[in-house]
Amino acid sequence: MNKEQLDLLLRESDRFPPPHGMRLSYGTAGFREDASVLLSTMYRVGILAALRALKTEAVIGLMITASHNKVSDNGVKIADPSGGMLTQEWEPFANALANAPSSRDLVRLINEFTEKENILLDGSKSAQILVARDTRPSGEVLLDAAKNGIGSIIGAVAQDMGILTTPQLHWMVHVRNKGLESSELNYFDGLSNSFKWLLDSNPNNNELNDWDKRLVVDGANGVGGQKLELLKEKLNGLAIEIRNSGKGEGVLNERVGADFVQKEKIVPCNFGSQDVGIRCVSFDGDADRLVYFTVPSGSSNKINLVDGDKILSLFAIFIKEQLTILAARSKDTKIAFEPRLGVVQTAYANGASTQYLKDLGLEVVLTPTGVKYLHEKAAEYDIGIYFEANGHGTVLFSDYCISLLQPSYLELSNVFAGSEPHKAALRLLAISKLINQAVGDALSGLLLVEAILRHKNWSIHKWSELYQDLPSRQLKVKVVDRTAVETSNAETKVVKPPGLQEAIDLEIAKYPQGRCFIRPSGTEDVIRVYAEASTQEAADDLANSVAKLVDQLLGDGSSK
Repeated sequence: MNKEQLDLLLRESDRFPPPHGMRLSYGTAGFREDASVLLSTMYRVGILAALRALKTEAVIGLMITASHNKVSDNGVKIADPSGGMLTQEWEPFANALANAPSSRDLVRLINEFTEKENILLDGSKSAQILVARDTRPSGEVLLDAAKNGIGSIIGAVAQDMGILTTPQLHWMVHVRNKGLESSELNYFDGLSNSFKWLLDSNPNNNELNDWDKRLVVDGANGVGGQKLELLKEKLNGLAIEIRNSGKGEGVLNERVGADFVQKEKIVPCNFGSQDVGIRCVSFDGDADRLVYFTVPSGSSNKINLVDGDKILSLFAIFIKEQLTILAARSKDTKIAFEPRLGVVQTAYANGASTQYLKDLGLEVVLTPTGVKYLHEKAAEYDIGIYFEANGHGTVLFSDYCISLLQPSYLELSNVFAGSEPHKAALRLLAISKLINQAVGDALSGLLLVEAILRHKNWSIHKWSELYQDLPSRQLKVKVVDRTAVETSNAETKVVKPPGLQEAIDLEIAKYPQGRCFIRPSGTEDVIRVYAEASTQEAADDLANSVAKLVDQLLGDGSSK
């Protein structure tokens, strides 16, 4: 590090002293905390993004959001060159940067790390970081701090993309690094065009006069509602009404949004009896999750939830159908197209959904909890589908898959134009362009759901009845030290302490269709308990009995 760079870092970092008595940790959600204490963190993550851009020699993203958290919170996360999350190998350095007690300590950390990673800080290389924020009032000043951090590394430049959904920024990083156009208009055009291709390839279009085009969207009073207002002007085939759009109807994430709807299973604000029988969908605060629901007749505020597991099932059914159509014709074409399709879930996926997918003949694998694990595993397949029950997920198409699918489509265009195999290839290509390849995206996910429901001429009620969820219960047990519990097999089996898994198995055996696992929290000294069984009473009893085991062995006597 030369003197110019050293002086710049010391001078600028002195303007953003860290808060006293607070330790931050970078996880799947990046850094999140009350916005009032994040100025120093934002500045330092700006430095982190600049160093990552220099190391990868690629465009990096920096997004300021706290997703489904309350409006007074904020946060920041990095998008790697693929558009995915920051590599886990850099998370310890991110933590060290955020928690460095002084400017001198900060500079020492940077110097040591850049030497180890062979990152030159002499201004000889340029670096570009795309930055954006959601609609939180604190976002503007925090974004300025992040820009200051980026500007503290000589050669690094921040490009402000304005107010975006989190998935939009991740998409922009992904396509920019492929050398493609990456404006917000390009994003909207890509979604609307691929949605149109899917609708136009529907063999049942002439029989859909009774198709219910109505869709009511809960925008969580956040950025997703605002962006959907822009996108819907480019869409045909849907009659979208947006409530909680972020235009003053209410407070961000306050009794609205996908997280609230999925956990509480009640209607969000501004929904009610007037919505009986209509498809409804909720986004979360930064529009990287969605869940569907209906309002049953005669209900005061209850809903019928269609969660991420059901969204995954819908996508898997449709993609498998298209692959089956293509496979039947592959013997007549020069290009062998037999991609490996995989479905990825965590242990929190309802057991009924996992069994349903397996019964369809799909390959289903489990990963530890966390989007980074799901995404990583899904990327191992030619076509990998992952979703969490909370509505976060996507479909990944490998470069190899696209390299075979594109010429297959062109060959079918010449030989079997207009045939179902030709249309199946078109549908798969359209999905690969519609669904966000970088991260879960409520906007693109909504359009894919709607296209598939229309293609199959399904109501939301028929979709919801694919399978019946097993009753479940989640609890948490306060413990002295959460690290006393270690798990394996995608967190479904306890390795330590010895004997605990055997005791859990004895409890599970008492209940029909019983399933239960425990895992340590990633952020607090609690052990989380998940249980399923054939009835709600049995699921409650199983969860409570296992929570009692954990409390007796590891707890401080207070479980909840």
